[in-house]
Amino acid sequence: MNETVLRYVQSLCEALEVDFRLYTTKLHRASVERDQEAKYHQKCLDDIREGIYEYGYTFNIEPGRKYLKVVMDSHGNRSVHCFVDKNTGEVYKSASWKSPAKGVRYNLLNEESRNKCYANADWAGSYLYVK
Repeated sequence: MNETVLRYVQSLCEALEVDFRLYTTKLHRASVERDQEAKYHQKCLDDIREGIYEYGYTFNIEPGRKYLKVVMDSHGNRSVHCFVDKNTGEVYKSASWKSPAKGVRYNLLNEESRNKCYANADWAGSYLYVK
């Protein structure tokens, strides 16, 4: 396996987790401002600030024969976020648990493509759709 690709996929996982934390922080702040269960949402914001992130997603790498599978996990509820070719660094949207969709979305070994991938990465995967 290409160690450089693995390192870039780990960075992608970190970017996805940060994006989810920012997304949930925004939702909790909006609820506090609207005074909708403000105490609960303020506690969630305090927990996020302190690094306690009980209800969030984690993004983990599961190696396969040809691909690194990026898996979204929240308390055992798992889904495939994307696939990355172990050797070429090509990023694919998932078609199913076992296979990627056709068409390369990004290439992590290409600096311009990698930077674009990281800049657009969102936890829900909208950056993986072909436009």
